[in-house]
Amino acid sequence: MPYITINNKKIYYKEYGHGEPIVFLNGVMMSTNSWSPFIRTISKDYRMIVVDLIDQGKSDSHEEEYTVETQADFLKEFLDKLKLENIHLLGMSYGGKVALTFTLKYEYKVKTLMLSNTDSYTTKIMNDIGKAWIYAASTLDGNIFSSIALPYMYSYNYYEINYEDIKEKARILSKILDEKWYGRFKRSLDSARDFNVSHIIKNIKVPTLIISSELDIITPIKYQQLIHQKIENSKWIIIEGVGHASMFEKPEDYISIIMDFMKE
Repeated sequence: MPYITINNKKIYYKEYGHGEPIVFLNGVMMSTNSWSPFIRTISKDYRMIVVDLIDQGKSDSHEEEYTVETQADFLKEFLDKLKLENIHLLGMSYGGKVALTFTLKYEYKVKTLMLSNTDSYTTKIMNDIGKAWIYAASTLDGNIFSSIALPYMYSYNYYEINYEDIKEKARILSKILDEKWYGRFKRSLDSARDFNVSHIIKNIKVPTLIISSELDIITPIKYQQLIHQKIENSKWIIIEGVGHASMFEKPEDYISIIMDFMKE
């Protein structure tokens, strides 16, 4: 399996296709496999790179507290080792925070920036939701954790119609939720607790796409609107009828928005 060692930590990644590189950054509870539905479409014309940063997927645990900036610095070392410049960078939710931080710090490496269901600062509500998720995860009971965390991810209709599939996710979580998983999950959420770049994102000058979900209750539309207002000439698109996990609810719409932006 492909790993790159950075600061004595093994970072897992996968590559598909050839062409200009597009790097995908995970949200909390996502991994490289989360992007699998889009491989065929993206790899036709682009070099698709998916990566698990620290405490994600198959990459190593960090074991000590860190921040979103720590993740951005790991990403920079990762790109350097792959000799990647002028990347297209897409971040989903937590990954969007990393993408914003990375672009602010290393903009010379970024050709375009794509931000999905994310915000430029962690709200008080999100911090309190995070505390509830951490408590639920601390029970090491997948059913308890799923019943508290997963309803936030999807729209009401999607949750009702796909309830059995969501219950299957709960069963999978029950198999992997142990002390190690809990520690990684907690550190990830804690790393974004004090995140705030809203006052400096106006400095971002690369072409930027912002994707919102009409029914997102984790990162509501107003927070993407704020990013749109502050990043000059950014493009903002709202996907109707979906919740936070828009990439899973309407995958065809989601990837079409990205590909259209890339072609522009």
